Amino acid sequence: MEKVIDEKVQGTALVKEAKEGNSKRLFIESYGCQMNFSDSEIVASILANEGYNTTNQLEDADLVLVNTCSIREKAEQTVRKRLEKYNAVKQQNPKMKVGVLGCMAERLKEKFLEEEKIVDLVVGPDAYKDLPNLINEVEEGRNAVNVILSKEETYGDISPVRLQSNGVSAFVSITRGCDNMCTFCVVPFTRGRERSRDPQSILQEVNELWEKGFKEITLLGQNVDSYLWYGGGLKKDFAKASKMAQATAVNFAQLLDMVAEAQPKMRIRFSTSNPQDMTMDVIETMAKHHNICNYIHLPVQSGSDRILKKMNRLHTREEYFEMIDNIKKLIPDCGISHDMIAGFPTETEEDHQDTLSLMEYVKYDFGFMFAYSERPGTMAGRKFEDDVPEKVKKRRLTEIIELQQKHALYRTQQQVGKTVEVLIEKSSKRSDAHWAGRNSQNTMVIFPKENYKVGDYVMVKVEDCTSATLFGEAVDYSPMNA
Repeated sequence: MEKVIDEKVQGTALVKEAKEGNSKRLFIESYGCQMNFSDSEIVASILANEGYNTTNQLEDADLVLVNTCSIREKAEQTVRKRLEKYNAVKQQNPKMKVGVLGCMAERLKEKFLEEEKIVDLVVGPDAYKDLPNLINEVEEGRNAVNVILSKEETYGDISPVRLQSNGVSAFVSITRGCDNMCTFCVVPFTRGRERSRDPQSILQEVNELWEKGFKEITLLGQNVDSYLWYGGGLKKDFAKASKMAQATAVNFAQLLDMVAEAQPKMRIRFSTSNPQDMTMDVIETMAKHHNICNYIHLPVQSGSDRILKKMNRLHTREEYFEMIDNIKKLIPDCGISHDMIAGFPTETEEDHQDTLSLMEYVKYDFGFMFAYSERPGTMAGRKFEDDVPEKVKKRRLTEIIELQQKHALYRTQQQVGKTVEVLIEKSSKRSDAHWAGRNSQNTMVIFPKENYKVGDYVMVKVEDCTSATLFGEAVDYSPMNA
């Protein structure tokens, strides 16, 4: 997944309601992308059946797990600092066990046990069902590791618990792994081959969430647009399938249509899209359904054709523009966000200016912007010299961020005077007298509480804005409440 959540904000212990009869305590933290947070919910579900309830008190935990990200060096450094903290606490509680999950576990494998000696178990993204066995190994005095990647595992048979949930929004994973092999990215090596989840299990999970009172879901995958299920899961096998299997295959546009029709009063979001795989039928499906939010996270990484080719992004600048034009033609008010990398190997000032001009063309609502960080094991790490000086990277990144802030303000200013539909998620951080929720374009909206409650769809007239937030007054309930 290319969209990354800020570790400083989101790297907190995740807690669910206690399961009666469970006596052991699990402390679990997640860093990185939305998929990691979704995976932590799967882990908590598996361990709930092994006698563990989650806790937000590190010192009280019998088992401490950190679900990790390897997409940038900074993310791994954050995890290492947390492991130091865990081990300091462990000195006072020798019975405590510490484990590393996810992408960093997959990348470093046994090194965590052999060289760093700071954890008891190492578990890759496809091995969570093996956690009970691995914990038994640790309890018997042996280190435990399982980082075997799977071509079939989707966890479609696991009903995730909703950790630290607001009871309104939830993640639903639809694919795992990635086949794209972008030269800067570790995901294909840490999460394995791409495979799609049975659509019936997805619909079942969505329906169960609705029955529990959830009002919004986000369909998750490293690349949701390449979702393809025909009874197997791997794209490479599809070409070998029979004509009958091809006729009954479900692609992402069809899945999106099925989910939207199954729960017409539930908001549907999805992440992440890949420009080379997004097709017109996805955009047409979005335009067809009111409950599919008008927001697309569409990472581009660079505005230079030369750099895009070096990144192995299988689209050009002009093809990306064509996709943007098609989106805005069918969904004029669609919010669009991006990922952008500054200072990729060999990037010149001309390449950088191409990136800025692409941003000027699109005028994104949001952006996730980073300086290039060489990741061990990637094609770029093996083949390309990291030859752009840090000072130049930082200057280019600053220019990208400043331009994005300008465009973000432009986009929110366009909303002033309009009435937008908002799903109330929580109280505003700034004032207990105000609600906070997002509109269809994924922008946060703040307005006075009055008689509304969390989970209500409310029509709000926008009166003011910053580059990231809209402010207004509620005028009525939305028809989505009916």
